Amino acid sequence: MFKKYYFFIVIISSLFSFGQNSYTISGKLLDESLKLPLESATVYFSKAKDSSVVDYTISDKNGNFKFKLKAVDYPLYLKVSYYGFSDYKKEFKNISKDLDLGTIYLVENVSTLNEVIVKSEIPPIIVKTDTLEFNASSFKVSPDANVEALLKQLPGVEIDDEGKITVNGKEVNNILVNGKPFFGKDGKIATQNLPADMIDKVQVTDTKTKQEELSGAAASENSSTINLTIQEDKNKGLFGKATVGYGSDERYESSLLFNYFKDTQKISVLGSSNNINSTGFSMDEIFDNMGGGRSRSMYINENGSFGINGMRFGGNTGITKSSMIGFNFSDEWFNKKLDPNGSYYFSNAITENKNRTSRTNLLPTGNTSTNSESNSKSDVLGHNISLDFEVKVDSTTTFYISPSVSKNRVDSKFSSNASSFDASNNLLNENTSINSNSDESTKFSNTIYFYKKLKKKGRGFSVSFKNDNSKNESFLNTINNTVFYQSGNPNDSRDQNQFDEVKKEEYQVKLDYTEPISDSLTLSFETSFKTEKSNNATNTFDFDTFTNSYSNFNGQLSNTIDGLNNTFNYGIGLRVRKSKFRGSIKMGADFLNYDNQSEYLGVNTVVKNKYIYPNLNGYFSYEIGKSKSIYSQYSYNASLPSAQQLLPFENLANPLNTVIGNAFLKPSENYSLYLSFNNYDYATRSGFYTYGGGDFDRNKIVSSTVYDSDFKANTTYQNIDNTYNFYVGFSVNKSHKKEKRTIKYGFGMNLNYNFDQGLTNAVLYEAKGIQINPKVNFSWDIEDMVTIAPSYRYTYNTRSFKNYVIDNTNNYRHTFKVEATTYWPKNIVLGNDFGYTYNSNIANGFQKDFYLWNVSLGYNFFNEQLLAKVKVYDLLNQNVNATRTITPTAITDTENTVLQQYVMFSLTYKLEKFGGKKKKRNMFFVN
Repeated sequence: MFKKYYFFIVIISSLFSFGQNSYTISGKLLDESLKLPLESATVYFSKAKDSSVVDYTISDKNGNFKFKLKAVDYPLYLKVSYYGFSDYKKEFKNISKDLDLGTIYLVENVSTLNEVIVKSEIPPIIVKTDTLEFNASSFKVSPDANVEALLKQLPGVEIDDEGKITVNGKEVNNILVNGKPFFGKDGKIATQNLPADMIDKVQVTDTKTKQEELSGAAASENSSTINLTIQEDKNKGLFGKATVGYGSDERYESSLLFNYFKDTQKISVLGSSNNINSTGFSMDEIFDNMGGGRSRSMYINENGSFGINGMRFGGNTGITKSSMIGFNFSDEWFNKKLDPNGSYYFSNAITENKNRTSRTNLLPTGNTSTNSESNSKSDVLGHNISLDFEVKVDSTTTFYISPSVSKNRVDSKFSSNASSFDASNNLLNENTSINSNSDESTKFSNTIYFYKKLKKKGRGFSVSFKNDNSKNESFLNTINNTVFYQSGNPNDSRDQNQFDEVKKEEYQVKLDYTEPISDSLTLSFETSFKTEKSNNATNTFDFDTFTNSYSNFNGQLSNTIDGLNNTFNYGIGLRVRKSKFRGSIKMGADFLNYDNQSEYLGVNTVVKNKYIYPNLNGYFSYEIGKSKSIYSQYSYNASLPSAQQLLPFENLANPLNTVIGNAFLKPSENYSLYLSFNNYDYATRSGFYTYGGGDFDRNKIVSSTVYDSDFKANTTYQNIDNTYNFYVGFSVNKSHKKEKRTIKYGFGMNLNYNFDQGLTNAVLYEAKGIQINPKVNFSWDIEDMVTIAPSYRYTYNTRSFKNYVIDNTNNYRHTFKVEATTYWPKNIVLGNDFGYTYNSNIANGFQKDFYLWNVSLGYNFFNEQLLAKVKVYDLLNQNVNATRTITPTAITDTENTVLQQYVMFSLTYKLEKFGGKKKKRNMFFVN
């Protein structure tokens, strides 16, 4: 009986413990020789018996530091570490009162820059000039935790529901392992599969382009790169896992991940097969492969689409049965002069979906509505190879080559029926369609980059060449019938084969030269030439009942389009780099020209033109402190219209929409501005991030559509001035950690405003849209016992119109979620994820709200090498996918097929063997 209530007693008592009295320990750090304050020195308490970290902080710009600790009744040390200075150490028998330590002087010790620091004395955080480094062993995670769980413990690191990682407000867009990509630079496989206990350091730096990396220039992006270094004794060995699972409704999952590390060499193999909309790769003990993993599945309806390293697998909606195998290799050859890295993927994804849509079409007079239902099935086969070679010819010369090849085949079947009605519910048209499609595509991309450092520091030049070549061949068999009811237009019936071939070639050459003016100021000269060629050939054949074959050539639905766009650019830039400030500005000109032509019904049409536009972009970043900065970016550019938008011939492919190009279109111009401020206070473990920006477009190319009485559309394109959007947002997060208990909470809000214009029935409409998205999250954790994490998100959309029948429409969405995980009793992990979603103003016949409750129970045994698990997805059998979308031209309610209730039993085997010996698992972790 005692055990039954013990767990709840622990929870209640731990909550009250946060309110117990705490004591303040403060002091000030100065350089002994210069008597100057030392900012961002690491100050921490560690237990005397085992050197494990009790608490830590960072000194501020005045050298001050402050702790708040509750009573400590065991011996401990206060330690101070600052790069280039000898460590400071002071012993305390206990902490039972406030302490003012006064001024502490650190002695400079240049020799320590090259010394090896004893591992037990490594501080939890080291702040260097351009790198923030975390000592992984200082941050506690549960047994068998993956890197993602480790990152969540690091101060300033946040991972949202979609898996986006930010560090001190900066988004992480590049994750490396020992300085190299691991199945792609997005790093999801690394963070979700590498064991946390094999990581030595987590290093955070600003993300640089290859040119900035090789030239030593400051990073121009406002994003971060994480490099995970492997512990030396675990950089020789192998590790991996294999999972098999089977459940109700014939649901299944299987995955294999195998990694071999030997110094600089890494070889990894992964494979998976499942029918639960999953990539199949996650070492999360709770919900691993359940429809994309924990958290993400709670906010994102299961839509059968997932990705690895930018490649998409599965469809956009529905339920996907997927299989995949991949290889990754990296090494260093010829005394580190050749640095190869490569990956190969094979994937197969079969997606089935049923869709139901209700759309209100917004018009200047008399809105119409369209109701449709469809069934689809697609079978996608894909191969993808990507390689990186960095060749260090000598200390001043580097070649970088990055080719990639992909080949895909898509076979799909699609059937639909749709009906449109006027405002009085009179039937305007009906359309039924049965399509079978086969599509084969091949793409080859490559980047060749050459950089040469010259004698003077900061002087150098680079040459780069990029190409993208693609070919797409598709075959479409369509049986389509469209009936018109109001205008007397003849009905449109089609039984035909259509063959399309699309070829695209894109080449770009770029030259860049940098000349230092001073130690902090650099002048750059840049020129580039880019050419884009395309060919699109469509040949359509109608079914001939006499020959019983598709032999009648249909000239009205056949055409050839050739496009050629050239852009020549030159620019002069100025870059500045100070200890706290960096920035650049580049000004130049773009010389644009296009030469497009079409062949249609024996008529050759040619449209060509030339333009000159200025080119301007720049950024600046100011580091107010080690974790406080301001960033801004500005750009202006012009882009050419496509050949399809320019060439004035009729495209009759869609029986309900005839499209004609406009030869008088001008290039569109875009002005973009972005500003951000972020601040993370290590001492109080609180972060604040705010941002804002917007885009202003001149001569934006929009559709101009005129509908007849049957709601059949005739569309062309026009330039529209004065469209714009802006956005602002902020987030605040804070955490409290006292020994084994941690509380984290955060609040954020985003606001977006859009002003759009377009032409409908020759009337200029205006649409002003506002979206507000506040969210709040909270988590409470007792190490190795329990984690409870509720969160709430509210999304409000409103859009007002001018020159439409309606003046305004709006909708909102509530999303509440709570995650609860317990690690008691020993070796048992119980997870409960509960979510509730409510959609307002959705059309009748669509479900406004639903509950999603997932449960998982796992048991580790056989020295924790085996994990047995039972998972119940959608316990309440409530999951649906109903959404409302508001655009400037329509209000659309949509419902798609989603995963529903199933039970899955799975078994996972985990292998770790380092240095020739199997890893001995430690069941106890030191705090």
